[in-house]
Amino acid sequence: MSDVIRLAGITVFAHHGVFPEERRDGQTFLIDVEVEYDMTPAAASDDVSDAIDYGSLAAAIAKNAASDPVDLLETLALRLIRVVMTFEKALAATVTIHKPDAPMPVPVTGSSISLRRERAEL
Repeated sequence: MSDVIRLAGITVFAHHGVFPEERRDGQTFLIDVEVEYDMTPAAASDDVSDAIDYGSLAAAIAKNAASDPVDLLETLALRLIRVVMTFEKALAATVTIHKPDAPMPVPVTGSSISLRRERAEL
């Protein structure tokens, strides 16, 4: 499938992380989402009901990411893929979570993880 919606930089303040100060103080996370689905019906009809609504998708991702802190970004990414799959047209999703202020023992310009799953894998 080569039809993909891409949302980049969904910005969320949350309390995810392994360290107590991350849980206590929180930090900003940036989330990129790619959703694979067949856009043929939407392209033919020009009707949003045949598409995945980008705004609804972004809002659902942001709401979920801001709630229920977890230790690992891998856990959060899988949870967000499950949110994507509540959109019935979604066939596969990739979620990338950037943690710009991750505590590190050496300077880094950024850190992120990416997870991709197909609907059948969940």
